[in-house]
Amino acid sequence: MHRSAPRLSRILACAAVPVMLVVAGCSSDSGDKKESGSSASSTSPSASKKAEPTVEPANFAALPDPCKSITKKTAASLVPAAKSKNGTATTSSDTSYRAGCSWNGLDDNGVKGSQYRWLDVGFTRFDSDQALGSGAKRAQQDFEKQVAKAKAAEGAKKVAEAPVSGIGEQATKITYDLTKTGEDFKYATVVARTENVVITLTYNGAGYAGSKTPSADDILKGAEKAAKEAVASIAAGAKSDKPAGSDKPSEKATDKADDPKASGDDSSDGKSTGSKTTDKKTSAHKTSVKKTS
Repeated sequence: MHRSAPRLSRILACAAVPVMLVVAGCSSDSGDKKESGSSASSTSPSASKKAEPTVEPANFAALPDPCKSITKKTAASLVPAAKSKNGTATTSSDTSYRAGCSWNGLDDNGVKGSQYRWLDVGFTRFDSDQALGSGAKRAQQDFEKQVAKAKAAEGAKKVAEAPVSGIGEQATKITYDLTKTGEDFKYATVVARTENVVITLTYNGAGYAGSKTPSADDILKGAEKAAKEAVASIAAGAKSDKPAGSDKPSEKATDKADDPKASGDDSSDGKSTGSKTTDKKTSAHKTSVKKTS
């Protein structure tokens, strides 16, 4: 009996070893699964994260010369006795973003009195910004600010506001009366926006020494005419190139012109002219030069 007891203990101990190994194995597998799941969950957010949308590029990358934005003929008709026929440029730290010009003068008619006129045009350009929005959106916000500013002119009386068609993408006219230097002035301000540029144009006038005050209609018509020219000058001389990555026809045309193989194609009828004589090519080249000059 005493001998069989130790022997039984050894058998039970040996039988227990595989069970412990199995438990340890399961325990290890469970840990691996947790780590695997943890790794998958950590990479999931980054995989599902979407890229931020980019803002639309600004259409205009520069501003025109404000003193040339209104034709000399128009400036002379609105301000007949301007001190400077070419206008006086407004001081600006960076004329690619903010620029302006003004004309003013007193037309002295002797005993018949005098007429004073003042014309001012200002441009403000906005670039697109990932944090602030597109240039057009930022210009829209400034447009509203400029309209509010014109309506709040100090001392203004009989203030009236109305939309204007045919000037830029949107435009508003603000008219009012203002008394200064002892005379009654008629004011008209046109605030317009074209793409990412805001145009603020103000025209005013008064009669001195017994001369009649100009009519509100004449002042408004003059302001609208000048505003149209100012807006047109932006589209004519300050439009930027297409955004990077877009097709650039001008570059493709240049590449084609430089390619000797492409020079033999006649785009008018789709036939190849590579077999034409050198004399004919020379003649065509001369004709092209004459047309260009």
